[in-house]
Amino acid sequence: MTLASRLLHTRSLVRAPIWLYRAGLGFVLGPRFLLMRHRGRVSGEPRSVVLEVTDRPAADRIIVVAGTGPKAQWYRNVLVEPRVLVSTGFRRDARARARALTPDDAAAVLQRYASEHPRAWSALRRVLSEWAEPLAAATGERRWERVVPVVELRLLG
Repeated sequence: MTLASRLLHTRSLVRAPIWLYRAGLGFVLGPRFLLMRHRGRVSGEPRSVVLEVTDRPAADRIIVVAGTGPKAQWYRNVLVEPRVLVSTGFRRDARARARALTPDDAAAVLQRYASEHPRAWSALRRVLSEWAEPLAAATGERRWERVVPVVELRLLG
């Protein structure tokens, strides 16, 4: 397991930025990150996660990737309840709807990210391919990028 993967699986480290957003200081993380508030698919309880923004194809659309794969709790939760709240920059608690992208669209997002951010892609690719390559092989998928969960958050106003 790479260092980046270990860090992504360290709960206290991953959850630390949530406190910045709760204190109204999320803007210090800039536009590359967002806080998404969602509901637990079983409990219905509110949950929060800070995610890296992969793309912003329009003012009302934000793309994020489930870096730890399809078993990521936030990803599984938004598949069941797509209504979420998004905080990014100085914008707080914007209503949004989450939608999983198709495998082709997800692969295109990752390809675009790789060409636009080669240094960041180098680290992200190692983390993603660690779990995605075995999953792709097990499902018969030739391109591992097609099994990476990519989600569009459409801001609603």
